[in-house]
Amino acid sequence: MSVRHGGVYPSAMGVHDIEGRLRAICMALPEVTERPSHGAPGFFVKKQFLMLWPEGHHDHHFPHLWCAAPDGAQEGLVTSAPKRYFRPPYVGGRGWVGVRLDGRVDWDEVEALCEEAYRTVAPKKLVVALDAGRN
Repeated sequence: MSVRHGGVYPSAMGVHDIEGRLRAICMALPEVTERPSHGAPGFFVKKQFLMLWPEGHHDHHFPHLWCAAPDGAQEGLVTSAPKRYFRPPYVGGRGWVGVRLDGRVDWDEVEALCEEAYRTVAPKKLVVALDAGRN
């Protein structure tokens, strides 16, 4: 999973700021819909690719997201930055990655993770549409 680095900002963001920023990132992708999933904002492109827990969930009492990831990405991210990435409950066994959104958050990196999650589950024609829109 390639991740851009750059745009690190101190996170004095409130729950609504985090939710709004993540929503803007996800809804800019082709044919994405949002609907509640287990009481939290979920983002779908036919299948779910991302879930936001703005106030925390389970044993993680900090804002975070869970996102789909390509094979092998979870292990690489969790190993390289265990204070930022984690194996989330329920979906971690399918390779999804948990990402902390507290402290200093690199929103360029979060955007890249969201796009990669989208690419992991989106139909090929929508990935082509995404790439065509960038040219």
